[in-house]
Amino acid sequence: MIYDTDDLLYLMARLRDPNGGCPWDLKQSYTTIAPSTLEEAYEVVDTIERGDLDHLKEELGDLLFQVIFYSQLAREEGRFDFSEVVSELVAKLVRRHPHVFPDGTLESRADQQSTQPAHIKERWEAIKQQERSAKGAQGLLDDVPLNLPALSRAAKLQKRAANVGFNWEQVEGPIAKVREELEEVEEALAEGDAEAVAEELGDLLFAAVNISRFLKIDPEAALRAGNRKFEQRFRHIETHSEKPLTELSLEEMEALWQEAKHLAQ
Repeated sequence: MIYDTDDLLYLMARLRDPNGGCPWDLKQSYTTIAPSTLEEAYEVVDTIERGDLDHLKEELGDLLFQVIFYSQLAREEGRFDFSEVVSELVAKLVRRHPHVFPDGTLESRADQQSTQPAHIKERWEAIKQQERSAKGAQGLLDDVPLNLPALSRAAKLQKRAANVGFNWEQVEGPIAKVREELEEVEEALAEGDAEAVAEELGDLLFAAVNISRFLKIDPEAALRAGNRKFEQRFRHIETHSEKPLTELSLEEMEALWQEAKHLAQ
């Protein structure tokens, strides 16, 4: 049996039907399902980064279900429905791609030979700024979501500022800033000021993200890769130790760690 989007919308309506629907789904709200949305989005990313494309279809379905759920809640409240979500998305993407849809219609076509990447980026940013202004955002950074992961939000804040020229010309700039912030962490430690240490650590992390952004490396993806590397090497310590971990000396752990590094090369 092959189902389509209409079947999914019908299923969602049935789950939320007060007469015979699912008790769990009936209790949910925008707020209660928001954590699941984040989890499903991360599972999509995790599947891609692990190269597990055989399961990508399933994870994308789980993420789509979140959109369907929100749309059903909004339909019940008379706010909007899924078709309006799709319509607004298509309209926005047509508006943001005048180099593809020059007349502002889905059917129009442009001469690809006349399209310059730098000009495309400039127009894209101008259009997005117009959209932000229409939503009431006054400052350039006003609509950067507060609940983004901290690394991602730092990179987005820095990118916004860089778009108007607040940026280093060479990567040596943010690298020097990291060194400067590290020195300030050490100074705060020497003074025994715990509050200052926390503040300076935040500045250090922010500066490190700037290196990542400057090099066009996603800091979240880079840290996830670092996490995976740590897990793999620590598991090597666990699986190759002849004693319980609590009985290992730091030197013994370090030897196994270096062994894991060597095997990974």
